[in-house]
Parts: sequence; C-alpha cells; structure tokens
Amino acid sequence: MPHHLHLARRDAIFGVIFALLAAIGFSGKAILVKLAYQSPVDAVTLLALRMLFSVPVFIGIAVWAAYRHAEPLNRHDKLLVVALGLLGYYLSSLLDFLGLQYISAGLERLILFLYPTMTVILLALLHRKAIDRRIRTALALSYGGIALVFLHDASLQGEGIVLGATLVFLSTLSYSLYLVGAGHAIQRIGTTRFTAYAMIIASTACVVQFGLTHPLSALDLPQRVYGLALAMAIFSTVLPVFLLSYAIRRIGSGSASLIGSIGPVSTIYMAYVFLGEHISWLQIAGSALVLSGVLIVSLNSRKGN
Repeated sequence: MPHHLHLARRDAIFGVIFALLAAIGFSGKAILVKLAYQSPVDAVTLLALRMLFSVPVFIGIAVWAAYRHAEPLNRHDKLLVVALGLLGYYLSSLLDFLGLQYISAGLERLILFLYPTMTVILLALLHRKAIDRRIRTALALSYGGIALVFLHDASLQGEGIVLGATLVFLSTLSYSLYLVGAGHAIQRIGTTRFTAYAMIIASTACVVQFGLTHPLSALDLPQRVYGLALAMAIFSTVLPVFLLSYAIRRIGSGSASLIGSIGPVSTIYMAYVFLGEHISWLQIAGSALVLSGVLIVSLNSRKGN
C-alpha cells in the first residue's frame, strides 16, 4: 500500500475512534449526574462544580486563541458571545441538570438528541420555508420514539417525569437556538476561540448563580461528589470537545455527527450497567425510531450542503 494511502487510512481509523469516544464521553455526563444525585447535592451546585473544574482549560484555550488571532473582538461579537454562551452552555446545561433530577438518563439523552430536528424546524421558521415530506416523516419518527420511551418511563417512575421531560426538552430547544445563532459567530470568530469564550461566559454565570443562591456551606459535600464533578469536567466536557475536533479534522463533520448517533444507545447501556435502569423492548423500539428520524434529518442536511 502506498505511504499516503496508509496515512489516509490511519487518519480515518483514528477519526472514527475519536468520534466514538467523544459520543460516549458526552453521553456519560447523564450517568455521572445521576450518580452524583445519589448524594445530597442539588443541580445548581453540581453544575457550578463541573464548570469550575472545566473552565481553567478553556481559559488556557482562550489565551492561546487570542494570541493566534491578533484582531480583537468588536462590540457586536462580544455581545454575541455573551448571549450565545448564556443560551447554549449555561441555560441549556442548567435545564438539563434540573431535568435529570426527575427522569432516567436514557430518556434524557434521547430528548437531547432531538436537537438536529429542532434546528431544522427553527431554520424553516426563520427563513419561512416549508418542511418537505421526508423531514416531516423523520420528525414523526423521532417524536413518536420519544413518546414510546416516555410511556415506558412513566409506567416505572410516575410523578415528576412530565416536569423532568419538559425541562430537558427546553434544554434541547435552548441548545438548538444556540446552534442557529452560532453559525454566524463561528464564521467570524473561529470555532476554537468562540467555544472557549462561550464556555468561560457560561462558567461565570454558573458560579455567580451559585454564589447568589447558596451559602458557602453548600460546598461541604461528600468527596465522591467532587470526584464525580471532576470526572464530568474531564471525561464529559473537556476531552470530548477535543476528541470531536480531532475527529472532524480527520473524517469530516458529517461522518463525525453520524457516528455520534451511538450516544443515546451508549447512555441506555451505561444506565443499565451503572444505575440499574431497566431496558425494555418498548424503550429499544422508541430509541430506534428516534435514531432513525435523526439520521434521516442528518443525511438530508448533508445532501443539501
């Protein structure tokens, strides 16, 4: 095999591995959150700890990115970063953490995985375009799948599931709105620089919220909570961001996003192993419908590019 083909094949293999690890890392967040909730800790405190442990890395990235890009941000770009950071990483994360207090990790990941379908709907509304029949079918599959998993969980959990599912749905909507608005900002500022700045804004908001609503004694927590928050920061925040970037560089964003479809499946399996969450045929069928719908939307988006 020629040397350049060997290198290309090796890059593709590493790209697939990195994309898989990123998807599993992002999915593992729900498991770590649910494990932390087994101790006396609330969503605001846990989110603040996750951001505190993550933000030093993003500050370093921001300094490095600013050094590479001599041109400072103008007032419009600064306001955009602040607004999108609060919407996409602060509000979305807060609603997600709150929702996980009431619903299973598997249902949470499936609802979050609806963001491509929500983004399609938002873009259609924004540009006043009709949604074609293939996308409507995909939407019906995805939301029908969520309904099946919701019915499965409702039969087991009862109270709180409606509130939890609503909070996570609003989290997904918040992230979808962020994605719609982030395209313009990323083109102007750059992906790495924008992500680092947005994460710093979100982290600051999380810490400020904790400071305004909690006494310092709220940090008197079991050591396992700090360990889980640190693991969340490393394995479900910082590392997946870099792994996904490396994967996109090697195999492209389309292939990386499709491999990311393994995320909800890995969450359901990890929830079974680490949390003892029950897996039923109804849940498997619902997950398959959600994945099918999202894949149709993703493939259709790739064709349109």
